[in-house]
Parts: sequence; C-alpha cells; structure tokens
Amino acid sequence: MTHTLNADLHCHSVVSDGTLTPEQLAARAKANGVQLWALTDHDEIGGQHRAMAAARAEGMAYLTGVEISVTFADTTVHIVGLGFDPDDAALAQGLAATRGGRGERAREMADQLAQVGIHGAYEGALKFVGNPELISRTHFARFLVETGVCKDTPEVFRRFLTEGKPGFVPHRWATLGNAVRWITQAGGMAVIAHPARYKFGATVEYALFSEFKQHGGRGVEVVTGSHTPAEYPVYADMALEFGLAASRGSDFHSPDESHTDLGTLPPLPGQLTPVWSLLADRIVTP
Repeated sequence: MTHTLNADLHCHSVVSDGTLTPEQLAARAKANGVQLWALTDHDEIGGQHRAMAAARAEGMAYLTGVEISVTFADTTVHIVGLGFDPDDAALAQGLAATRGGRGERAREMADQLAQVGIHGAYEGALKFVGNPELISRTHFARFLVETGVCKDTPEVFRRFLTEGKPGFVPHRWATLGNAVRWITQAGGMAVIAHPARYKFGATVEYALFSEFKQHGGRGVEVVTGSHTPAEYPVYADMALEFGLAASRGSDFHSPDESHTDLGTLPPLPGQLTPVWSLLADRIVTP
C-alpha cells in the first residue's frame, strides 16, 4: 500500500469522547474516501468489533485501534495502538486499570467548578458520556457550552479545566513502558500520537522519542488534524531520525467540534515508511 493511500488511523466514537457511533463513523469515513480506517477510542477497545463489522459492511479495510493515556514528564501523552488482537486479555486489563481513576477525578473536577458557582457539573457531564468509565474533560466542556457558561469549547479550555484554572485535576495514567508493552504483546504497533501537541522543549521531546523506541515503539503520527502543515516536515524528520514508521489520522471527534474531518488530510511525505506497510498482515479486509 502506497503513501497516497487515504488512511485515517485516529478518531473517536461514543465509546469514549466522540459523538458518533462506530457505525456512523464508518459511513462518514467511507463517504469521505477513506480506504483504511481505525477507530482509536481513549483507553477503551469495547467498540472494536462493531467498528470492524461496520468497516467490512462499508467495503473499507480496517485496523484495530486504541489511544492510551500515558504520564510522561508530568504531562499527559497519548500512545496510539494499531493492529493488535482486540480480544487480548492483558491489554483489556491494562486499559481497565488506566480508566479506573476517571470517575474519582471527575467528581473532584465537579467540586472545583461548584466552588466557582457552577453546580451540577458531574451530572451534566454524564449526559454526554456514552461510557461512564470514560468521563473526561471533553464531557465537562460540552456541559459548560450547553448551559451557556461558555460559547464554545476553546473558551472552556481558556477559562476552565486546564492547569491553574477551576476544574483542573491531574490524573496519573499508565507509564510509557506499560502502554507500549500492552500494545506490542497483543500483536500491535505503538505510535506516538500528535507529538507537536505536547509543547515539550527539544530535550524532553528527544527523551520521549528515545524512551518510546527503547520500549519497542515503532511509529509516530506525522500528518494529523492536531498538527499544522508546518509541523508535518518537522515530525517527518523526527520519524526518519528515530527510524519510526509514519502514521496519519484526523483525530476526529464530532461534526460540530472537529476542524479536520475524517479522510481529509494530505498524504504522508513520500520518503517515510507508512505504518500500514508494516501492518499488512494485521489489516482486516472487507
């Protein structure tokens, strides 16, 4: 499969913090010309069999996917897993442990918001949650927009739910080594998601890439809805420097919130090795 394949290997459904079902995402991806698709819900693989069946029904090739939350250098970093066994018990157990702290964290977030006069935030956020184990800042943001506290999601994250603002509660996620190991031992490939988003300096970013590689990580997102076009060549160079395959994905969550739709990104730069070329035996064909 070539660099010009329309692969979208990063998006979210109602199983985590997206607003569409796996079936609706599959239909949208197909309508937008996606040829190879992966659903990568946060810390959850419960939608994988639905997504696989929906992709098959739409005539699209499919890779299993997940996006695991990791704490690295006191920052939440995301590691995408692709092409793993969706029934792997160790992966499922690791993800369940990672999800475990979200409920307690959500109640602390609601308590902080109540202290600044915003009441009922926990119950309000729950209305937007398809899976209560995965309640997140995104669901609180939707509540704050719905109730008119903020006009849109960017305003929410300027005023609330970020470090130093009401409603921010840090969470200790999986370690980088654990996340990479869960994915690889389940037969998949670990990929650093949207590295430009972390705003690390060069030293910490090199430490992330180096440690990721040491643990057995093999890929990095280069062309993603979370990167600017100017950042594509930066991470293309990083992929080459660290000997990593390159991935591509919109990080689509919702028709109303996401600025990059499924399947609408430019192709990967030609000098890179696409992740799908190394996962050919893991691709589920229609």
